[in-house]
Amino acid sequence: MALSTVELFKKARKIEIVARRLVDEQLAGQYHSVFKGRGLVFSDVRPYYAGDDVRAIDWNITARMNAPHVKQFVEERDRTVNLMIDMSASGFFGTRGVSKRELAAELAAVVAFSAIKNNDRVGLYIVTDRVERFVPPKKGRRHVLRVIGEILAFEPLARGTNLAAGLDFLSKVARRRSVVFLVSDFLSGGWERAMQITRQRHELVPVIVGDPLEQALPPVGLLVLEDLESGELVEIDTSSAAAADFARRARAAAAGRALALRRLNVDCVEVHTDRPYVDALIAFFKARAKRMAHG
Repeated sequence: MALSTVELFKKARKIEIVARRLVDEQLAGQYHSVFKGRGLVFSDVRPYYAGDDVRAIDWNITARMNAPHVKQFVEERDRTVNLMIDMSASGFFGTRGVSKRELAAELAAVVAFSAIKNNDRVGLYIVTDRVERFVPPKKGRRHVLRVIGEILAFEPLARGTNLAAGLDFLSKVARRRSVVFLVSDFLSGGWERAMQITRQRHELVPVIVGDPLEQALPPVGLLVLEDLESGELVEIDTSSAAAADFARRARAAAAGRALALRRLNVDCVEVHTDRPYVDALIAFFKARAKRMAHG
């Protein structure tokens, strides 16, 4: 059901408050450390102090002032963060008080506010079995609120998933290198080659959104399950061997997905509807920083 304008504003405002607090208190510095700017640009000169690198001496200013001065540089950010959000029908699923779609929106907001706090641009791609919404990258709080609003208000035209179509579209419109957060449950296949191509040009970060009921069914007797994307109904007796088979298939699918992502050699974030997503983000930033330090 579509949210009213008032409900949408309240929800977006609540997400903004939570996201900005998390960014200010825990994530902004970590984001900055693992997503570096494009280089250093000249900022100013100052008097030379003992221990300064003599290679930074500005000889023209030194001669003019009759005292040694050194050049100062600051990091040139000018980065773009593209959020690609899978909004297919499976995102409406959630058994812990929040749907995978809502969790994706909150996590996207945290990433977006981390980006603008570091003066980076944020773009949005909403994907089902096609790209249904594209918001070009811009800077600033007002733009990020628009991005959050687009995610919360979005009503998909299609139910299916085609991540490759989204990545192909991104490769056509995102000419400059960017950081791409691909947020999906990755329950559908066919994305490996498109992700391999994308990571050659961009810094790709898959974000896997899951719910515990997708991995194991509770022993409650007969359950009728619906595939939200195909509409197919399946009846399962959770007290029988069918439940164990369901869990076994789920583990096999998760293992296959993990293997495919390892082959891509990308840093992933995995979040679940039954636990705080900020812990997963912090773990991701720490692991990426460690890998960069040894890489």
